[in-house]
Amino acid sequence: MIDALKEAVSLSPDNIPLRISLAELLKKEDRFTEASAEYKEVLQLSYGHIEAQIGLASCYYALNQFSAAIIIYEQLEQKLRAEDQLTYVRALVKENNMSRAAEIYQTISVLNPFLLAPDLDEIFKLPAGSGSPFEEDLFDEDEEMLMEKPDINFSDVGGMESIKKEIANKIIHPIKNPEVYKAYGKKTGGGILLYGPPGCGKTFLAKATAGEISANFMNIGLTDILDMWIGNSEKNLHEVFENARYHAPCVLFIDEVDALGASRSDLKQSAMRHTINQFLAEMDGIDTNNEGVLILAATNAPWSVDSAFRRPGRFDRVLFVPPPDEKGRAQILETLLKNKPHALIDYQKVAGVTAEFSGADLQALIERVTDHKIEDALAGGSITDITTKDLLAAAKLQKPSTREWFATARNYALYGNESGQYSDILEYMNKKNK
Repeated sequence: MIDALKEAVSLSPDNIPLRISLAELLKKEDRFTEASAEYKEVLQLSYGHIEAQIGLASCYYALNQFSAAIIIYEQLEQKLRAEDQLTYVRALVKENNMSRAAEIYQTISVLNPFLLAPDLDEIFKLPAGSGSPFEEDLFDEDEEMLMEKPDINFSDVGGMESIKKEIANKIIHPIKNPEVYKAYGKKTGGGILLYGPPGCGKTFLAKATAGEISANFMNIGLTDILDMWIGNSEKNLHEVFENARYHAPCVLFIDEVDALGASRSDLKQSAMRHTINQFLAEMDGIDTNNEGVLILAATNAPWSVDSAFRRPGRFDRVLFVPPPDEKGRAQILETLLKNKPHALIDYQKVAGVTAEFSGADLQALIERVTDHKIEDALAGGSITDITTKDLLAAAKLQKPSTREWFATARNYALYGNESGQYSDILEYMNKKNK
């Protein structure tokens, strides 16, 4: 059958369903390298093809290329079937990203209570009879819900000048100059939705916003909200907002908001519709006062967020957070190397060869070089400085993780951009290609 499909593909190389069938058959026969090659051919023919991306990720996992698999799964998180989400969790475990793996696995368990994954149960759940899974051993809710006062501000954020300006106009100036805004009938507070490739500093930017105005900061994830019992998720969400209101001025940061604010039309009769409606009601502050509560949310998939969240008074600013520009990359590299032994570094030169790198990619680059330096120090008995040459050599071995995200985002920007909300993506990609 494989030989017959290969012959058919050779006669019709642009036939995507044919290539997908061949790839799936190769995968069933554990011929993962060949299958991944077919999936890649499909992606060359059809940018962002969902089935091909998921298939390629599963091949990467089978070939122990866990980081590559994670990058794809991360972009497609809201489009994954439950079994693919489990593979995503297993890849995170293999990469020792246990907190993220546990967070996703808890969400899967809540939404699919009868899904069986004994290997993951063994890792994340408590022994039988010892109580509910995800008890305080893994998630201490009291600790998660504690307010913090960030000691960073916008001066610590490399680049992003236009984004910082937008946040200042929407959030910071109203808090610092309440009398001016009050005179014009403007409230202090509101919401901003940050979107872009993973690892580009959305969380760091939110924390810096709180530090800029000496406000309290709450970092909320899915595990703080979702609950398997009907009605508890809405209750948890209300408590989060009440906590933020009590500690105003407060920056409430909600990560992966596309999961909490998914399109209701896609959920049909799901109980998540009630959670989303509660979220909208809390943002509107109909029965309460959101004065001084600044809501920042982040997503890698803005196209999955219900359009109701973008109405005035909710997330009425939607800001694209691209990979850092050359100046921003130089600043990030300098910050990352601040407390490490290093020679005089030509940051601009390194920044020039790391186009499209996210902040997380740059951190991975530094870690790669640091690991080599530690090996050399252990072998040679002396600590040596990190040099420009070390960084340039490492940059040749590393690919920017943002490309997979742009492969998906490009389709939405080209074909789902009626309101112009993704024009920033096209503008960025056009500049990059010049």
